[in-house]
Amino acid sequence: MSVVIWSQDMLPRSITAIVASATALLTSHAFAAAPRPVVVELFTSQGCSSCPPADRFLSELSESRTDVLPLAFHVTYWNQLGWKDPFSFDGADARQARYAQRFRDFEYTPEMVIDGKAEVVGSNRTAASAAIDHAKSAGVTAATVSATRVDGGVSVSIGPGTGRAHVLLVGYDARHVTAIGRGENAGHTLTESNVVRSIAAIGQWSGTALMLRADAVAGEHQVVLLEDNDGAIVGAARVVDTSEAPAR
Repeated sequence: MSVVIWSQDMLPRSITAIVASATALLTSHAFAAAPRPVVVELFTSQGCSSCPPADRFLSELSESRTDVLPLAFHVTYWNQLGWKDPFSFDGADARQARYAQRFRDFEYTPEMVIDGKAEVVGSNRTAASAAIDHAKSAGVTAATVSATRVDGGVSVSIGPGTGRAHVLLVGYDARHVTAIGRGENAGHTLTESNVVRSIAAIGQWSGTALMLRADAVAGEHQVVLLEDNDGAIVGAARVVDTSEAPAR
């Protein structure tokens, strides 16, 4: 028979060990279960007559869904058909081309990609809403992400987790109103939201906690994305601008 003899200093050390273990467990669980917005990417163009309904849907998402991170990528391949989209850029073409290799083997507008895992016609609200709901319930979050914009740069903090990912910094403007002079939408005035102006790779995450500092990219607002090698989004966060007054 064994006898355990308690000394006065054993209990505090035991409690400390238990608390430390519980804290580590809770911290690990928080990183694994922290919610993140579903990333919705719309590939669109001001020269495409089928795009305004998708643009309106994306604007509604930006106004009503904090659990969704909508981003409008304006492609260039409509520019030679009568109207040059002032917000189109080659980076949007390149990003859609990578998705095309996975989904359809061709590019089109309006295409909506949800969390890098599913794509639908951007004006099909029923299909898009179903894909967003599915991503909310089944989406993967590899690690928590937070980011702050200070002193002309962006400070990014990524927690520990599982897997590897590219760290992307995306800049976008909240809203633009454009009178269209030529092309398929001639005579119309388009209101577009979350218009992407730039995208840049700023680092690699390999499962351990990571701090990054990057120069701010073009755009009124910034977001950070974690992108798996297969294109799936596994982390996302809006960059907080500490110079802005709190939202009312």
